Amino acid sequence: MLGVDRLDMIKGIPQKILAFEKFLEENPNWRDKVVLLQIAVPTRTDVPEYQKLTSQVHEIVGRINGKFGTLTAVPIHHLDRSLDFHALCALYAVTDVALVTSLRDGMNLVSYEFVACQASKKGVLILSEFAGAAQSLGAGAILVNPWNITEVANSIGYALNMPPDEREKRHLHNFMHVTTHTSQEWAETFVSELNDTILEAQLRTKQVPPLLPVEIAINRYIQSNNRLLILGFNATITEPADNPGSRGDQIKEMELKLHPDLKEPLKMLCDDPKTTVFILSGSDRSVLDDNFGEYDLWLAAENGMFLRCTKGEWMTTMPENLNMDWVDSVKHVFEYFTERTPRSHFELRETSLVWNYKYADFEFGRLQARDMLQHLWTGPISNASLDVVQGGRSVEVRAVGVTKGAAIDRILGEIVHYKGMKEPIDYVLCIGHFLGKDEDVYTFFEPELPSETTLAARTKLAEPATSATKVSTNKCGSKGSCSKNQRPLSSLVKRTGNEGNGWQCTHGQISLQEGSSVLDLNGDNYFSCAVGRKRSKARYLLGSSDDVVTLLKDLAKSSLS
Repeated sequence: MLGVDRLDMIKGIPQKILAFEKFLEENPNWRDKVVLLQIAVPTRTDVPEYQKLTSQVHEIVGRINGKFGTLTAVPIHHLDRSLDFHALCALYAVTDVALVTSLRDGMNLVSYEFVACQASKKGVLILSEFAGAAQSLGAGAILVNPWNITEVANSIGYALNMPPDEREKRHLHNFMHVTTHTSQEWAETFVSELNDTILEAQLRTKQVPPLLPVEIAINRYIQSNNRLLILGFNATITEPADNPGSRGDQIKEMELKLHPDLKEPLKMLCDDPKTTVFILSGSDRSVLDDNFGEYDLWLAAENGMFLRCTKGEWMTTMPENLNMDWVDSVKHVFEYFTERTPRSHFELRETSLVWNYKYADFEFGRLQARDMLQHLWTGPISNASLDVVQGGRSVEVRAVGVTKGAAIDRILGEIVHYKGMKEPIDYVLCIGHFLGKDEDVYTFFEPELPSETTLAARTKLAEPATSATKVSTNKCGSKGSCSKNQRPLSSLVKRTGNEGNGWQCTHGQISLQEGSSVLDLNGDNYFSCAVGRKRSKARYLLGSSDDVVTLLKDLAKSSLS
């Protein structure tokens, strides 16, 4: 048996020797057949604690050798010195059992060296579970707790009596790990991971959209004849809070209001016959009615699940079989955490629930949000088909597929049908402070543009395409195949009589002539803008809601010219 350690408190040399003593006491037939060679390399010899450790080890070794030694042999050979490389490798190679009993060890290279030198002998490794090497060599080694002297003594007996086939299997497992996980392999992997990190960082940098080229956006707006403005609500065109953190601002935040500087510009945009404005929000219908009831525009509430023109009534785009049985159980969880998180609140909507901790202590709110997610996933929504959307300081639970982008198709079809459009939409401006889950609204129009335009959109404005890519108003043919540049639009009609209550989706209810297009964006007449976000699927960025106000004011002025 072999032990190679620095003479250090964490190496567990006294525990190793005491375990060997217990083994000899319980197995007298092995007393003349086994020898423990302990190499203890001196370290910090001028430190009193290490001097005491040296004396303690020498005392234990002397006592055991005096107790079990004979005229011809002693059970422990203790060397207070280091060995040269070749002598150490030779000892590793001829050893039957290596004993590592570290009390705490970051790695312990002795265990690796022993395995590497055992190509022919296939010795057994007894390894402390407190050594870092136990994570990689534990499957082939015998793991022990060095504080448990009896366990270590029993493991010595098991190792010495181990059948040859088991010794070989254990050795091969560890030998394969040691020979494949070399320092060279580690260095190559590290450099490779470092290069991947650099590439990922460069990719993330490339994905940061540039600022909106306002002048170009306004000029293209002026030149177009049928415009569509898609505006988010919260944190996009809402009234800003002057002093974030005060209790008065929390009430203001819960009662969302249109930015006062936008009332007149928004009315001018809505009154322009060439411009269609619709507000796309996660808020419920009453909030949108209170803020936009006086304007001639379109409202899409609860992430597009409810739709209306302000001159008409609300209709729904929800699937008929949408399961909302989960609402009550999720509501109980939200109430529980709202009571226990000061200055938090939750909103109960018809298709989702939102818990907001914007005005709570940030660190405490984040911890509560994490606990809430654990409660949800292990309880109310463990088997439900739901999406959990995490915002900067909010948690939203909604049915799968309820996103702003998913509703755009139906909303666009209804707008075209309702207004009886004679010309295709040739300009789209989409602005919002949307959650990541809802950013599919930005990419909805991207497939309709030429591929080279899409690739160049984040870096520069390309020249207008010579021929517009269009969205067909026809249904797909009988074989069910549409061209990749065509997107069939849906519309909404009310069901009456025995058909049930509410609204349902139908196709082909638009007023453009058969075979004509709904969209003619002419290359770069599409501007998607994320408000106040550094990473986004949008083409461009706007710094804050103040920038949105300025842009809409400029667009309103250009409508008069």
